Amino acid sequence: MDEYNRFVDWDKMDITVQSQDAKELTCTEFQELKQLARQGYWAKNHSLRAKVYHKLISNIPCRTVTPDANVYRDIVVKIVGKRNSSSLPLPEFVDNSLVPTYCLNAEGIGAVRKIILCIANQFPDISFCPALPSVIALLLHYSKDEAECFEQVCRILACNDPSKRLIDQTFLAFESSCMTFGDLVNKYCQAAHKLMVAVSEDVLEVYSDWQRWLFGELPMVYVARVFDVFLVEGYKVLYRVALALLKFFHKVRAGQPMESDSIQQDIRAFVRDIAKSVSPERLLEKAFAIRLFSRKEIQLLQMANEKALQQKGITVKQKRQNVHLAVHAENFKSEIVSVKEMRDIWSWIPERFALCQPLLLFTTLEHGCSLSRFYSHSEGHEPTLLLIKTTAKEVCGAYLSTDWSERRRGGNKLSFFGTGECFVFRLQPEVERYEWVIIKHPELATTGSEPENHASPASSTLSSGSVPSDPSDRLSPFLAARHFNLPSKTASMFMAGSSECIIIGGGDGQALYLDADLNHGRTSHCDTFNNQPLCSESFQISVLEVWGFRDTMNG
Repeated sequence: MDEYNRFVDWDKMDITVQSQDAKELTCTEFQELKQLARQGYWAKNHSLRAKVYHKLISNIPCRTVTPDANVYRDIVVKIVGKRNSSSLPLPEFVDNSLVPTYCLNAEGIGAVRKIILCIANQFPDISFCPALPSVIALLLHYSKDEAECFEQVCRILACNDPSKRLIDQTFLAFESSCMTFGDLVNKYCQAAHKLMVAVSEDVLEVYSDWQRWLFGELPMVYVARVFDVFLVEGYKVLYRVALALLKFFHKVRAGQPMESDSIQQDIRAFVRDIAKSVSPERLLEKAFAIRLFSRKEIQLLQMANEKALQQKGITVKQKRQNVHLAVHAENFKSEIVSVKEMRDIWSWIPERFALCQPLLLFTTLEHGCSLSRFYSHSEGHEPTLLLIKTTAKEVCGAYLSTDWSERRRGGNKLSFFGTGECFVFRLQPEVERYEWVIIKHPELATTGSEPENHASPASSTLSSGSVPSDPSDRLSPFLAARHFNLPSKTASMFMAGSSECIIIGGGDGQALYLDADLNHGRTSHCDTFNNQPLCSESFQISVLEVWGFRDTMNG
């Protein structure tokens, strides 16, 4: 074990990792490796973990010219010179992130900064990488010398397998991953999400901390266990663990007053002190119990979020920029919902559209009770938000993912379209949201994506159905029904419209049915959203509004 001892302060290190007998790792099969990583097979032996890390990282496919240990030995003196490493300024791309010391000794703490500066020299294209100090600090515990650690980190950064995402290196990638995490929280941690919305001005700002929880606040024994699995399974593991942290935070803190005036600070403190409430085994157990979207769906969501940011002018060279926007009180006026209620609805919608401001497209008070005018004002906008106030003062609605002009694809036949991002809700008398049934019950469908092993390149798995006829739509949208082997058509009846009516949600009833005069409606349970009636089962419409999403960053 001596060869991996150089940078470790054993007084800080978990004593059990010294006492175990050295084991060898002979398996190379992915499924077996995955099981061993999740079980912590190499977590109890320092030397074995070092060898496993070395083996897994040396198998990462990299660019032809990837800096190695010899490069480090050549450049470190020129870059660092005789300066004291603790006084070295860090490159801007680490964004003032924490430089964790974990269980490093004084030599190791100084080495982290030296390696960061040498990586900055060799990777001029990195523009934003706040996770880097933590990854270097962690790997130093399992490296023979600085040069070996430098080479391992370079291999992670230079990975050129398009299906293997490892560490975000641009603000565009980082910010879209924060948005994707926000979308996942919205789907899988609804109780925690509700708390964040209630106590935070800007929810996305809270979720933008998610990588800091893992690569900054999480104690050494935990982050090493996460890293064990991350090197085998990839980026999706990070989302899983961050979601589990949020679930535990909510469970432990539910009903208690906040410890500081900032939920961000409270979560950071909880993660730092996680050993008081949750063991590493329990954290990973919780993370892998979450029935998360397939890798393909997460990849599609990430790409959609990245595209939304690019449309707002965020480039790969961008440094940090605040792109988070909420519903602005001074510009917002609805006859159905208050600013507070609209902000609540905004917290449910996908992050890439939550960047936009609400734009009123249609209201029966101004445009009259006409379905044809509803279509003419709504078409060309995607997504849209439908709000209904009944004469009994009940308020309900739907988030609709797809342009209403899609209804024409079925000719004169009433046919359903839309994606699994659609949802229905009621606000008055009480708040309730109903999402696509497959999100809460993935067992009802088997996805058409690859099993959870080495992800195949995106292009070969993105569409499991027929290729769309419209060339601009070659990329299947996130949560398109054709990605899932659904038990029946009723599981994907999202939205439909004709000159006679609008239907939202189908199968054994309709979540919403509106007539051609936009006067009367019906609501009942339906299979697609597994919802309760959204208001009185037969109702008269007092006001109906359709809202679109205005891109404020491009004027």
